[in-house]
Amino acid sequence: MVNKTYQEVLSWASSFLEAREKEGYAILYVFLARKNWTKTDWLLHMKDIMPQNEYEQLQSDLTQLLDDYPPQYLLGYEEFFGRRFKVNTATLIPRPETEELVDWCLQATVNQKNEKLHVVDVGTGTGAIAATLKLERPAWQVDAVDISEEALEIAQMNSHLLEANVRFYLGNTLEPIDQPIDILIANPPYISQDEWSLMDLSVRQYEPQIALFAENNGLAIYQKIAQQAQEKLVKQGMIFLEIGFNQGEAVEKIFQKSFPQKKVQRKKDLSGNDRMLAVY
Repeated sequence: MVNKTYQEVLSWASSFLEAREKEGYAILYVFLARKNWTKTDWLLHMKDIMPQNEYEQLQSDLTQLLDDYPPQYLLGYEEFFGRRFKVNTATLIPRPETEELVDWCLQATVNQKNEKLHVVDVGTGTGAIAATLKLERPAWQVDAVDISEEALEIAQMNSHLLEANVRFYLGNTLEPIDQPIDILIANPPYISQDEWSLMDLSVRQYEPQIALFAENNGLAIYQKIAQQAQEKLVKQGMIFLEIGFNQGEAVEKIFQKSFPQKKVQRKKDLSGNDRMLAVY
């Protein structure tokens, strides 16, 4: 028997991680999620004795966190725009910066929310962007493309569970799309191989490299999208992209060259970094 309170066990586990230079809060995050507890539930029950089966689960989680296994993969899901999306090692874990990209797209097109626009999400991964846009803008026809069959399976599952009527295509960037596009949105691979050493161990070890890295200093997919979009984007069409924190100027030049008649605008994320770009 453990015969220790939740607070005692979690305090020890958090200190155990921090002593090994890992994120101490991660174990509490996983624990609360497994229990489906809010912070209020935690305050109400923290002095209760932890059952043996929960202690054993916590020990298993702790071992994987020590190996830098992402908490979201441990749980099998991540929250995005107030909804729960299944994730696994075939998909990137949705992040707050991408929520900001989706919000920018929604705010910039608020006057078109009831129009039957054709929207394409390139490199959909979990389907978080595509499903969110469809649920927030039911009138839009949302298509999603990914080069990974395994990622598309997760995206289709999320779309089904959330009742988001998204069409999915297996393929490279815009190649499978033959219908004119009103809005193009993407969080493509944009990390240069030179940046490998700067990334968290959890990302390097477990998240899919095909969704992370791009040739030509991380710009190759932007160049491909820009070229394809010249033919497939309607005249008044818009593009919304997530970009690397140091790529703003380079990506802006790519799209300004491809769309000289349009305005290209960069936007900072909540941390003050250039992380988004729009063409309109």
